[in-house]
Amino acid sequence: MGMKFLTTLQRDEDGAWVAECPSIPGCVSQGDTRDAALSNIREAIAACLEVRAELGLPLTVETQQVEVAV
Repeated sequence: MGMKFLTTLQRDEDGAWVAECPSIPGCVSQGDTRDAALSNIREAIAACLEVRAELGLPLTVETQQVEVAV
């Protein structure tokens, strides 16, 4: 079984979908559709993990989701 990562999805001002993996610094991708953005972030995650491993960096950083009331 592969690793699982939480990602965020949001639409930018031009309507494109932007996907980010907060636990991998700098791991961001996008797509014209939600499905394209998710497919692209999968590829980006794999590439980021490979580069981080080659550089001897930790594969991920600790993140937490915290609900904040305002």
